[in-house]
Amino acid sequence: MPGPIRAVAFDIIETVFSIESLRSGLTPLGLPANTLDTWFAASLRDAFALAAMDDFAPFRRIMGDALADLLQRHNLPVMENRIAAFLDGMKNLEARPDADRAFAMLAQANLPIVAVSNGAAAATQHLLERAALAPRVQRVFSVDEIGLSKPRREVYTHVAQSLDLPASAICLVAAHPWDVHGARSAGLHGAFVSRGQPWPASMRRPTMIGDELLDTVEAVLAHTG
Repeated sequence: MPGPIRAVAFDIIETVFSIESLRSGLTPLGLPANTLDTWFAASLRDAFALAAMDDFAPFRRIMGDALADLLQRHNLPVMENRIAAFLDGMKNLEARPDADRAFAMLAQANLPIVAVSNGAAAATQHLLERAALAPRVQRVFSVDEIGLSKPRREVYTHVAQSLDLPASAICLVAAHPWDVHGARSAGLHGAFVSRGQPWPASMRRPTMIGDELLDTVEAVLAHTG
């Protein structure tokens, strides 16, 4: 059973930063706005498939391939420059409204904060700096460091080893059940930001559940004693 929490790791995309701003970028490609979720889910699916077979590709490449596939399925032209322009929109994702307050609460409690992303470290650092969250983040971890994507156990173990902490002293905060499940499987605490999603009964239960980032972090703080 995980012990008191001594560090908090945040998933980034969708947990701290919304992909909603990308929706308008689909229209110039000829895609319906409602295909955003389909595209992102396909990107995650392919990252998971690679990880399941001990293979790896950078997430930007995976997202580009998933977008090309979506364009082909809609009988639309696949133009690399337009795909690249759409993916560049990832640089401008907006932080969740309560992200700053949530990070501030952890900083006030002297809990180290790290970011753990399937994306590139430089891209994550850019988002954090743009949202003025970077000063509160001790380190940015990317799956590029070990060549395996979340939710492989090795990702979470790598974070614990790098922080020189037992896995049981770290809590992952994520809006993705699969991410929390991976962290729990590796021995970490898992805090699920539900935003109205039910928890899948087939997955390992999170340590705590909140509706939004702020109340999830409040629940995390209750486990630091």
